[in-house]
Amino acid sequence: MASNNTLRSYSIIPCFIFVELVIMSGTVLLAYYMECTDLFSVHVQGFFCNDAELMKPYPGTEESGFIPPLILYCVVAAAPTTVALKIDCGYRSEVKCVFAFGLFATDIFVNAGQVVTGGLAPYFLSVCKPNYTGTECRFNHQFIVNANLCTGNPVAVENARRSFPSKDASLSVYSAVYLTMYITSTIKTKSSRLAKPVLCLGTLCSAFLTGLNRVSEYRNHCSDVVAGFILGSAIALFLVRTMAEWALEKREEDSTEVDSGHHLFSHFQPHLGTDQNQFIK
Repeated sequence: MASNNTLRSYSIIPCFIFVELVIMSGTVLLAYYMECTDLFSVHVQGFFCNDAELMKPYPGTEESGFIPPLILYCVVAAAPTTVALKIDCGYRSEVKCVFAFGLFATDIFVNAGQVVTGGLAPYFLSVCKPNYTGTECRFNHQFIVNANLCTGNPVAVENARRSFPSKDASLSVYSAVYLTMYITSTIKTKSSRLAKPVLCLGTLCSAFLTGLNRVSEYRNHCSDVVAGFILGSAIALFLVRTMAEWALEKREEDSTEVDSGHHLFSHFQPHLGTDQNQFIK
């Protein structure tokens, strides 16, 4: 009976692999279209011409920041993968696959939030360069909804409308929380009790400093960074909990199969001993 169930479970493995490939491919494609194309237009949010919270100096392009996007993405993707390769918990490939899925899912959620809300960056008015002498900006408390009022670089204005939530904060804290929970559940240190806490706190501190750097460079508001932290942490916690429940069920199934195998062996062992005794006689 156990062998039939085992054969039946192995027969549906290709179906599960195909479904996972379809889900993963769809997630990657959606992240690509939201990140690298203009398929989804950003919501044009109104503003006040003399809003002090939007008049911070322009910090420059993302590549000129203290943490360039290329370096951030490489560290966020490579750090947990490297740790998973060095520390084997028995489900190495599943851990890497779930982490990659969560990374793309976090990027999708962040881009969706930015497209829907159209949150304005602290330096929005510096790149928008509205005509302050015009009729629409003549009054200090007049709310502007005209998207054509900006006279600055359209690319910079477009990027300044994608501030909420902070992508750097979301991706960094997602990777940090995922890596921290993986280290906590797999590394067993008896020689040093502080090695694991220091490693975990250092990882979380790096993500926290990444968010603070976004605020100090006037690239995001504090609320944008906090929302990014909450989003990345929620996705990481959900995926790690799902992965832990799956691993627990897998171990229970493996132990059940082993117990059934031992029971089957003990059932045939007396007959085998009788045959051996007859052969000896």
